[in-house]
Amino acid sequence: MLSAENIIVDASEIHGILCGMLAGGMNLDDQNWIEALADVVNQGDKFSPTAEQNIVLMFNQICQEFIEADFALRMCLPEDSSSINVRGKALVNWVHGFLLGFGLHQDDLTKCSEEAKEALEDFAQISKLDEAMDETEESEQAFFEVVEYVRISAMLCFNEMGKSLIDSRQQSPVIH
Repeated sequence: MLSAENIIVDASEIHGILCGMLAGGMNLDDQNWIEALADVVNQGDKFSPTAEQNIVLMFNQICQEFIEADFALRMCLPEDSSSINVRGKALVNWVHGFLLGFGLHQDDLTKCSEEAKEALEDFAQISKLDEAMDETEESEQAFFEVVEYVRISAMLCFNEMGKSLIDSRQQSPVIH
């Protein structure tokens, strides 16, 4: 979808950036996020209407998943039928994007719990992985565990530093 729109990053990375922006404390009703995302992933050029529509749908889904009580976040990664190396690269891209998006909205890590700080440090290590993995049951299990850890850690960060819709509305200026 995105490569056809001349966007140089993949959907996993965009999903990670959006999750990181929200987990880092971006207001849920901030209307400037699409321009900030275009600056980061599209060299400042506006997205095409089709790409923007798809990205807005992704953003809305992430917002909904973050605020649901049942750990509903679904990471945008390739299907399980894809090779483990394709999925591994997408996970690295997602984590890289998360760190980037998080950094855009959170520069005071003293507000983070020790668990969140540790997760962010682990994310930094995961984002550097580039070794090929064997297509074995052990690799599949390890990959599944890392994906779950990343997913739960992203939700932990959002629960600590992200803003609910109520918080967002209280901080947004009211225009009459």
